Amino acid sequence: MMHTIENFEPLRFYHAPALVKQAAANIRLLLLDVDGVLTDGQLYFGEHGEFLKAFNTLDGQGIKSLQQQGIRVGIISGRKSAALSLRAQALGITLIAQGREDKFQAMQEILSEQPFQLHEIAYLGDDLPDLLVMRHIGLPVAVPDAHHEVHRHAHASTTRRGGQGAVRDLCDFLLISQQRYQSALSAYVDEGSTR
Repeated sequence: MMHTIENFEPLRFYHAPALVKQAAANIRLLLLDVDGVLTDGQLYFGEHGEFLKAFNTLDGQGIKSLQQQGIRVGIISGRKSAALSLRAQALGITLIAQGREDKFQAMQEILSEQPFQLHEIAYLGDDLPDLLVMRHIGLPVAVPDAHHEVHRHAHASTTRRGGQGAVRDLCDFLLISQQRYQSALSAYVDEGSTR
């Protein structure tokens, strides 16, 4: 039995869906905030002052699928975290800026060594520091519980919250918009399966 993606819509649109999909078709780099996007936004402090982060495996698989299909992924975080460094390394993410509230400047530094134009960048954010990037790139996306100003500047919102698969929603949307979803899926689907 053949599965289709015709009715699968991982984003809620704030602009005309056709325009959002057109922007998504041009994306070559996905940049991600961390707290509230890759995580649920909670900070868990241990007894020795360290703080812990929980990451979602669905997001990780989405990031891997994007990278396998030739779309780069980068991270810009306002905090420094050993846990984030380990997670990025595990996912093969080399474009990473930590401890940066000046996210637009951090993005410019990433772009100084990468051949991407602003219209080729998508960004997933949740709070005011993310607006510095979101106002200048091709596809700004919010998580559902983002600050209202972030929603005002976003072109769409994920259906799932940060730390609960939000990044995967955007990864799948990019793959679908670029007609790469089936190619990404084919590595995991047995063509002879009846499921």
